[in-house]
Amino acid sequence: MTTLYGINNCDTIKKTRALLTESGVEFDFHDYKKLGCSKELIQRFLQHFSHEELINTRGSTWRKLPESVRKNLSANSAEKLMHEETSLIKRPIIESNGKWLLGFDKEKIQLLVQGSN
Repeated sequence: MTTLYGINNCDTIKKTRALLTESGVEFDFHDYKKLGCSKELIQRFLQHFSHEELINTRGSTWRKLPESVRKNLSANSAEKLMHEETSLIKRPIIESNGKWLLGFDKEKIQLLVQGSN
């Protein structure tokens, strides 16, 4: 089974959804805005990616944070921020048959989901 995590109106998520659909991959979509991002789910992400990898430092949500928060980012503060501000989590995150991928890379996504369809 494949699960795509992200935000519905994100262009990268739209591109990822289209790629998965075109590839014939059935997937569940976990929309952070509608379903939230529990501390347990963030812990699962952190088992596969570092907090530095998970935080989107290129987005407007990051830029709006106080400089003191951005400069003093730790694993604990990142976990709390991701729970409170789900837009800070890089997208997409894909889990397929126990393997994980962060970010959009067409070839890597296709390799990850091979055998899922």
